Amino acid sequence: MVRVLATGTFDLLHPGHMYFLEQAKNLGDELYVIVSRDVNVNHKPLPIVPETQRLEMISALKPVDVAVLGSLTDYFEPIEKIQPDIIVLGFDQKFQEKELKDALNKRGYFPKVIRLPAKQGDYYSSRAIASKIVERKNEFKK
Repeated sequence: MVRVLATGTFDLLHPGHMYFLEQAKNLGDELYVIVSRDVNVNHKPLPIVPETQRLEMISALKPVDVAVLGSLTDYFEPIEKIQPDIIVLGFDQKFQEKELKDALNKRGYFPKVIRLPAKQGDYYSSRAIASKIVERKNEFKK
């Protein structure tokens, strides 16, 4: 049984998230997802949707077998509990594969780390969707 792990903020759920999770699921038998805690999101603006609601949305998606909130204090804590065979990174996630792998190896975990390529399209990133919303808002002002 191959256990795959994906992580993310998953604010403003969109087709890019679905693509990411479907591709991750295709790499194994079980897909576990760690949803970032609000307080741990420091690489972009704070999420609009609260963490518990983001967890509910991710849990409801067909490719996802198990979804959990991340740790408040130790990023690696849920990874140690899940013990994935594969960790999947999205094209825009801040982690560097080698650094993540080295940090996991130091803790005695040796999963394969894979970065998925971007999927092109208007609605495959939160930034693109936010831009479209602003564009449409400006159209209504005319």
